[in-house]
Amino acid sequence: MNNCSEPRWNRILLKLSGEAFAGDKGFGIDNKVMDRITDDIIDVWKNLRAEVAIVVGGGNFWRGMTGAEGGLDRAQADYMGMLATVMNALALQDVLEQKNVPTRLQSAIRMPQVAEEYIRRRAIRHLEKHRVVIFAAGTGNPFFTTDTTASLRAVEIDADVLLSAKNGVDGVYTDDPRTNPDATKIDELGYLDVLNRDLRVMDPTAITHAKENGLPIVVFDLLAEGNLRALLCGKSIGTIVR
Repeated sequence: MNNCSEPRWNRILLKLSGEAFAGDKGFGIDNKVMDRITDDIIDVWKNLRAEVAIVVGGGNFWRGMTGAEGGLDRAQADYMGMLATVMNALALQDVLEQKNVPTRLQSAIRMPQVAEEYIRRRAIRHLEKHRVVIFAAGTGNPFFTTDTTASLRAVEIDADVLLSAKNGVDGVYTDDPRTNPDATKIDELGYLDVLNRDLRVMDPTAITHAKENGLPIVVFDLLAEGNLRALLCGKSIGTIVR
């Protein structure tokens, strides 16, 4: 286990894809995976005293692009995807609170029965009070991905870094390592490298926004036990974009 007296980054924005919740099942929520993910989050929140905000995706239930390709109106399909992120956020909140972690769920779409409305200053105050803040429903607008939401929220709350957690992918490669055995892992990239080489780190809008605001991004494998703590303790894990 990696040990350090204080985290490399004090306030983090963790981007969790919907696929991460599904694990090997590919759909829905795998309770064992959720348990593992929350244990790692609690470790850095409790033991390193990191301020943790989380943006969740919804791809384990629904993707707006997939619905649009199937004939649905793109905006309507994207709104359905936002609701999928709310389901994941509620599940994540419930598991964290069962483990005695104070949380606040904020939604970009008003649904006061289940979540607070997203208010930037309130979110920052929650973090200062050492609550884990979960952001759901994307930006509240169609045509924007949860990658862009993660970059936007990270800048809004003055996060030190955006940690893009992948399911079984330990960084950015020159090619898909699952199909090309000669693909090599890249330890560090510039924002323009990602855009010019069309590397699928996050969507281009998110990368551009991060570049304009000097927000570093780390792509790493969350499902490898202890990776989140190791990252915050300064170990070189995954790929950093800056």
